[in-house]
Amino acid sequence: MKKTDELRKKLTYERKNFWKEASVKEQKAALNFSEGYKKFLDACKTERESIEFYVKELEKQGYKEIENAEKSKKVFRVSRNKNAAIALIGKKPISEGVNLIVSHIDAPRVDLKQNPLFEDSGTTLGMMRTHYYGGIKKYQWMSTPLALHGTIIKNNGETVKICIGEDEKDPVFIMPDLLPHLARKIQYTKKIGEAVDAEKMNMVFNSIPYPKDKDAKEAVKLNALVLLNEKYGITEEDFLSAEIEIVPAGKARDAGLDRSLVLGYGQDDRICAYTSACAIFDAKEKLDKTAIVYLADKEEIGSDGNTGAKSIFIIDFIADLLKHNGEANDSSTLRKALINSQVLSADVNAGINPNFPSVHEKENAVHIGFGVSVTKFTGSGGKGGSNDANAEFNSKIIEIYNKENVCWQTGALGKVDEGGGGTIAKFMAEHGAEVIDCGPGVLGMHSLYELTSKADIYSSYKAYKAFFENA
Repeated sequence: MKKTDELRKKLTYERKNFWKEASVKEQKAALNFSEGYKKFLDACKTERESIEFYVKELEKQGYKEIENAEKSKKVFRVSRNKNAAIALIGKKPISEGVNLIVSHIDAPRVDLKQNPLFEDSGTTLGMMRTHYYGGIKKYQWMSTPLALHGTIIKNNGETVKICIGEDEKDPVFIMPDLLPHLARKIQYTKKIGEAVDAEKMNMVFNSIPYPKDKDAKEAVKLNALVLLNEKYGITEEDFLSAEIEIVPAGKARDAGLDRSLVLGYGQDDRICAYTSACAIFDAKEKLDKTAIVYLADKEEIGSDGNTGAKSIFIIDFIADLLKHNGEANDSSTLRKALINSQVLSADVNAGINPNFPSVHEKENAVHIGFGVSVTKFTGSGGKGGSNDANAEFNSKIIEIYNKENVCWQTGALGKVDEGGGGTIAKFMAEHGAEVIDCGPGVLGMHSLYELTSKADIYSSYKAYKAFFENA
């Protein structure tokens, strides 16, 4: 019997529960690591806020903008206040390839339309028109406290930052749902995805008419504009050039009686942005290969635009790294550097939801609390839209994680024909690099409040650090 147990242990693969396998010291480290992570989630509910957070942190860590960092081994670049690249230059030439971790800092949300403010003629309530961003379940956004975060560029070029709803003294906003007593025909007869029409996701903004002339035309709307002008110095026209995002109000919280989980908005994919940045900050400074963390925008809508992963930004940054390192940065050298590179597409995977287990095949799914997931392929159906990592690179990553005692597992995004989704991986692979997806599991992905395990958050950090130091 003992020999059989030994044989089974030697020959079979079995994912390991972090809380069972980790030492008391490691368990405490995992719990403590998430304290900083929750503060990051609270401070960074938009892309711009994430970049602003990291610019301050980079300065503390001794990183310099690459244009002003002669001979420095710690450099970074920010593009349009929405994405960034961070590099720790190693001993080997950059032309021999870099170790790159790419994650995205945008998250599913609701945006204000360009001309958002109106007074509803039937109720005389001040309202805001919206347009959702990314893959959301629209009904989840109804009747929940919301906050406004964003940036307005005034006609005179002045930048105005907006944040309303996060301070306990702030008001919050809401998109009121229909009461169940009157929903029988207009909602209950529809499919769940059609129960809330996007054009009905209007947010209640105010209700008091302009006090100095309550009979004025659209007095409630006018009062809203007066209040905004008094506080921010803006006019209605300034909304036309604004980027204002609607997000759930409130802070990230510990979840579960044992405080082993984190509940918060935007963990897809700021969980990987935070852990990869911590990994490069904590990595040994004399690395063999140059380490890069790339924080990208627009992943939730296809990675398009000049701040998305399809843009030339990261390629241009690596070209300038070659020059900064005293190497040739011609087209041929740059191409070879990219082809020789190794990339972790750091994105979350779908953890098995105990309420809906049927959409997963448990032997090939991510289990919450069992470590970071090494995801060979994503896509949908017949791996459509997937990178599908090469066996050699997949094996190399697993070998590193085993050597460095990283708690890891394998996982796919649901049953074969159940649905699916993609990541940044395929866009990085187009440059010829070796790429694989690697990130923690999430419950309630794309919902207002996503759930993650502190074990998986910490394991992701350890995995990314091990990659930088050993790949």
